[in-house]
Amino acid sequence: MKLSSTLIALATVGLLSAPAFANQELAQKKNCMACHQVDKKVVGPSYKDVAAKYAKDKDAAKKLAEKIIKGGSGAWGAVPMPANAVTQAEADQLAKWVLSIK
Repeated sequence: MKLSSTLIALATVGLLSAPAFANQELAQKKNCMACHQVDKKVVGPSYKDVAAKYAKDKDAAKKLAEKIIKGGSGAWGAVPMPANAVTQAEADQLAKWVLSIK
């Protein structure tokens, strides 16, 4: 009985962590990681800094998804973020992932 409870707990943890890992894989696949890292500034801000900046904004996911698709400038300094070749669904997924980073 104890073994099955342990296996269920491990499977649950694996399922809960899989979406976050999948989103980082998507960020790598779409070349986001060339300019951003999870915990340090590269060309653009770290994902942790983005999540902190938008933490209290209820429309943050929508705003970030739009910036991912269209690009933008001025929010983090002089270096503009180019538009990205992602679908709306991918942009939504990436925005939600970025906002989940603590």
